[in-house]
Amino acid sequence: MTESTAAAAPLAGITVLDLSRALAGPFATALLTDMGAAVIKVESIKGGDSTRSWPPFENDHSLYFDSTNRGKSSLALDFYSPEGQGLLRQLALEADVLVENFRPGVLSEMGLDPAGLRAEKPGLIIASVSGFGTTGPLSQAAGLDQVAQGMSGLMSITGADSETVYRVGVPVIDMYAGVFIAFGIASALAGRERNGAGMEVSTSLLESALAISSFQGQRYLSTGEVPVPQGNNHPVLSPYGVFKTADIPVIIAVGNDKQWRQLCELVGDPGLADEPEYVTGRDRTLHRDALTARLEGLLAARPGSEWVQLFRAAGIPTGPIYNYREVFQDPQVQALDMVRHVTRDDGSPLPLLRGPLSINGVGTPIRKAPPALGGDTRRVLEGLQLSEEQIAGLLQSGVVREAFVPEDVPL
Repeated sequence: MTESTAAAAPLAGITVLDLSRALAGPFATALLTDMGAAVIKVESIKGGDSTRSWPPFENDHSLYFDSTNRGKSSLALDFYSPEGQGLLRQLALEADVLVENFRPGVLSEMGLDPAGLRAEKPGLIIASVSGFGTTGPLSQAAGLDQVAQGMSGLMSITGADSETVYRVGVPVIDMYAGVFIAFGIASALAGRERNGAGMEVSTSLLESALAISSFQGQRYLSTGEVPVPQGNNHPVLSPYGVFKTADIPVIIAVGNDKQWRQLCELVGDPGLADEPEYVTGRDRTLHRDALTARLEGLLAARPGSEWVQLFRAAGIPTGPIYNYREVFQDPQVQALDMVRHVTRDDGSPLPLLRGPLSINGVGTPIRKAPPALGGDTRRVLEGLQLSEEQIAGLLQSGVVREAFVPEDVPL
């Protein structure tokens, strides 16, 4: 990224106080750092963000933590000491945005009552992520990604059949909740530019999971029909799914009748397009099993890589099913420059995925490696205009800590 592009980062000059842990909140604040915001991640002195102890590990580094904490500064602090809460309040009143994902009400217990903070600083934006929302019988219940996947219906439509359902292979609801709350924060910042007032924005894992139900949720609301898993087939389009070839399975996604006719030509059976069972999209979906068998018989004539090249050249959406080694070897993935190389505070190298956005045609930078726990404690306190003597006193009393290894934490 050039200096001029970096200066144009849309959230440059915005300070975010990040009190969130695990995944949804930290992913949101990682997206904000991509856009230029300065994010101060405040962590408990007793081990920090819980994901620091989650595998997989590279030496002593949690790669789970590393994946969503790029670009941030870390302050290690005792959340429940009077001095620690005083520092938190000072940080909150100097920030533009406060992000948290405690249970509803916990923020107030920590001396950070949202109404009180915003009365003192009307422009403050407070963003919250919870498991089930701020109202209702489960508002105080703990919620994690797979719980939301199950309760939202997502797992009920993911799998081979109704007897074999699966969670999505990444914590997709956490990630979506992070995207939604980041969008809410950006919207609140835009609103503040017009009227000077901050606001409180919130979402939950359950709300986020319901929001992405797309046509499947609408299907039930409008028709009463309960969707069921379709395996690797699209629930309403055909041919659209995974198909066997001479060697490997490939994905073919026919979205309209024109593509359907092109496909039939390319596989060597143009008459297939006009057979009564397959003329329209609805016909093809009703006779999906028979159509799949016909197509796979034709696709057996060539290796999957040849079919992919042939179909792509014709404009038919298609592609392989990669493992992650193959993903990062793909020329298109490499051309997107998604992998950046940074250096952690301890000097160890870390290849890291950048955020998915570009500004003026340039992929967003990773401004800083994921921080060591307490790695920026002194710098953050200096930013609060504390003297060296005051900082030394806080360190000595255990209210804050500088960078240390997890083994140093008393159990």
